[in-house]
Order: sequence, then structure tokens, then C-alpha cells
Amino acid sequence: MTVDVLFPYYGDVAMMKQAVESVLGQTSSDWTLTVIDDGYPDESVPGYFGALAAQDSRITYRRNEQNLGANGNYRKALTFVRHELAVVMGADDVMLDNYIETVVAAHQQFPTAQIIQPGVEVIDEHNQHAMGLVDRMKRVYAPRVHGSKGTSGRRLLSGEPLAISLMRGNWLYFPSVCWKSDALVAMNFREGLNVVQDLALALDLVKAGGALVVDNTVCFQYRRHRESDSSWRALEGTRFIEEHDFFTGVAREFDAIGWRRAARTARLHLSSRLNAATLLPRAWRTKQHTGVRNLREHVLARPGKPTNE
Repeated sequence: MTVDVLFPYYGDVAMMKQAVESVLGQTSSDWTLTVIDDGYPDESVPGYFGALAAQDSRITYRRNEQNLGANGNYRKALTFVRHELAVVMGADDVMLDNYIETVVAAHQQFPTAQIIQPGVEVIDEHNQHAMGLVDRMKRVYAPRVHGSKGTSGRRLLSGEPLAISLMRGNWLYFPSVCWKSDALVAMNFREGLNVVQDLALALDLVKAGGALVVDNTVCFQYRRHRESDSSWRALEGTRFIEEHDFFTGVAREFDAIGWRRAARTARLHLSSRLNAATLLPRAWRTKQHTGVRNLREHVLARPGKPTNE
């Protein structure tokens, strides 16, 4: 079974090459790699991918004529899906050599599941293992999965209990998630979201009756570094404006289908508020005055009240 590795790219060249090499090093050869370069200004990039594509027919390189931004490039990436499973990989993350075989095995055990979340370890910009507060909390919120006698295990989740779990704290690592392609393409990413597009997509699939498999086999390294786009958005507080408005809107969607507990959890979005609270001291120390205001408003906002009112 072939897995489409979709690779929306814009960023550090060295980290990108490490990510690509991790795909090339998979123990399973059943993958294709499609790179969608959003116009990163480095003249060496097209030549690098051109040489790879000339050596390996599984690799395709495309460069956008104009910059689409993260959301637009993710949406474009989905137009290149060709096989039953797909992953939208981060251009600075790393697949361990067992990634493809792990997600395929999970799919074969639970073929109707539309989302597969495998085991992840977190690294920093120096390739060192990292476990900050956000990732420690993800471990707290994530469902428990136990294998027999210390072996890896899998767990199938769906419906309102899954929605509640994700609303308590988003424990998904989007670049590591493998999706069932037909559901991924049919649902697609919501337009206009730059921070929670992954969570929105997962919840849209869950509301439509989809299921998620958690596999605790560690097979992916998610990179978290202070210079990332998401880190800057967090410190400026802009990511929390998007999060608050998203949670408020999805709460109404849950109410419409009778998922009252999920709606209450979404309106509270406690883990998002706590995350914002932990960033306030740093924003204050670095004199990010707009960030301080945005973070404070997110922490103290009344549940369900849009931030732009």
C-alpha cells in the first residue's frame, strides 16, 4: 500500500533536506513524495529536488508561481493525492525509518478509520529531544494506549467522546498524522485558518462520523523551535484570537448536532487559555505590548464571546 507524502515547503533549507532524507530512509519503499515549494527564496532548492527526482521516480517537485501562504499551500497539496493514505508532512520534521510501515499497519487493522495518530517524540532546532510545557500537557490530554507485555498498541476513538478529548487539549501532532485520502480530500482544510487548520479538519471528519486510531509506536519526530511561525504567533497572541473564534464557532456546530458536552468543553477551551497564560510573562519581558494585550484578553474572555465583539 502506497502512502502519499505531501510536502508543502517554505523554510530552512538544511532542515528541509533532513526531512526529505528521512523519507528516503524509510524501511518501506511504498511511498511517493510530492514537494510543493511556496517560492522559498533559495536558488539551490529547485536543483536539489531536480537531482532527486531524476534519480527516483517516486519524487515530484512543483514550485508555486506566487506565494500562497501556509493554508493555501496545504490546500493545493491535497490536489496531488493519488493513493489510499496521505500525510501532510512538515518541512522541518523527521520521519523515523518505521513511519510508513507503522501507519500502514494501523490502517490495515482499522481500515475504516480516517485519521491515524502514531507515536511522536519532540525535538528542537538542534535535533535534541525536547519536552516543554505544551508537549507535557499533550501527553496529559492524549488517550492512554497500552500494548500487551510492553508492546505497542492501538486504540480506536470516535464520536462525541473523541471531540471532547480534543477540545480539552489538542494532543494531535498534525505533520505526523496519516489520513485516509478520500476523506481528507473530500473534507479539505477550512479556508482562512493558519493555526488550527489541522484541528478543524480532524473535528470536521469526526462530526461527519469518522474515527481516529491512536498508535503508540514512536515513528516520527516533531520539531518545536522558538523561531517557528507558530511560536511567534503564540507570543504575539494572534494565534489565540484565531483559536478563541474557532472554539466559539465549533461549539455552535456541536450544539447543532446535539453534542452538548463537547460544546461546553469547546466554549471553555481551558487548555488554550492556560497556554496563553504561560506566555504572558515572556511577552511582558520582551515588551510585546500587543501580545500582552491579546494574551490577557484570551485568558480572561468570557466563554463563547467572540474576541472581535
